[in-house]
Amino acid sequence: MRRAGGIVGAVIDLLKASVAPGMTTKELDNIAFKEITRQGAKPTFMGYRGFPASICTSINEEIVHGIPSKRVLKEGDIIKVDVGATIEGMIGDAAVSIAVGEVSPEAMALMEHTRISLEKGIEAAQPGGRVGDIGAAVQAYGENLGYGVVREFVGHGVGRFLHEDPQVPNYGQAGMGPLLRVGMCIAIEPMFNMGDWHTRILEDEWTVITADGKLSAHFEHSIAITEDGPEILTVHS
Repeated sequence: MRRAGGIVGAVIDLLKASVAPGMTTKELDNIAFKEITRQGAKPTFMGYRGFPASICTSINEEIVHGIPSKRVLKEGDIIKVDVGATIEGMIGDAAVSIAVGEVSPEAMALMEHTRISLEKGIEAAQPGGRVGDIGAAVQAYGENLGYGVVREFVGHGVGRFLHEDPQVPNYGQAGMGPLLRVGMCIAIEPMFNMGDWHTRILEDEWTVITADGKLSAHFEHSIAITEDGPEILTVHS
């Protein structure tokens, strides 16, 4: 898991350095594919339930699962990239939101607060705690700032399969849900919207957008529950 996570972190760093106005999301997908395979891994998402690309690229009101294409990034966009890599049978999974050039203060705040909420969720993932501790921490942080906390898509266990039990919602009640045990690996992935939390899926049957068309941000890390607390497996700069 650490090796897979390290590859994911390296790819995310490369993508963050590459994003620029005028690029297409397909170009980002090509960059990710080359780096994942260069490191001896496979893109986890490619072919998963029929997904046609190596990474997910979701722009502005798109929340998750956007398909790379000839769409050109514009100054002021925010793009969410979600990366998975499989090596030696183990999977790493992480996502970030990236500003394309100069973006609005509201967009920057949305991204920063979503990133901080991920930190809050990770801090809550303590051995002997409950999955609900994570969701409660994320939800309280986001809703106190007036953001819509997406409910219809959630984090998950990760390891030999991309989506394993338990589900890890970004909302919930502290002290409730499955026990967080030492050795468990989970992906925590808050998604905050500028508007409310409702979503809908586009005709491509993959891309999830905000129902009200407002901006969304997404951050994700794969972590391990250790005796000393949560360990981030997908570290990047």
